[in-house]
Order: sequence, then C-alpha cells, then structure tokens
Amino acid sequence: MFGKRRQIQTVSYDKENQIPIVKCSICNGEQVAGFKDIRTGKFEEVMLVRNDGDLEAFKMRYGVETIRKEY
Repeated sequence: MFGKRRQIQTVSYDKENQIPIVKCSICNGEQVAGFKDIRTGKFEEVMLVRNDGDLEAFKMRYGVETIRKEY
C-alpha cells in the first residue's frame, strides 16, 4: 500500500473530432480541462484544474503536449 507509486494510465480520446481545451472563467479564475468537439463546439468537461500539477496530470493522462485556453 505505501511506497508503491501508481502509474498514470494513458487514456485515448477522439483526436479527429475533439481538441483539448482549458476553459477559463474571467470572473472567478476557475479552470476546467476537457475536450471540445470540432464540429458542434460542444465542450465535455473532464476535470477541474486547481493548479499547474492538475494541468500536467491532465496532459500526461491524455497524452497531450500543448493545450489551448479558451475564455
């Protein structure tokens, strides 16, 4: 239980139809990471981003190198 490191498992997403986005609120600074459908513009929330560590965990989990912010 203690001393074992959990490996982050890479999860796939539809790379042809979705792009990774961080939606940022200009009112309170809240950030949510997820995927935006290219055709419909619908945003699918995946996780709340509270700090840089959360954002890095999102990138590692989904194999994303760069992520765009949207306000």
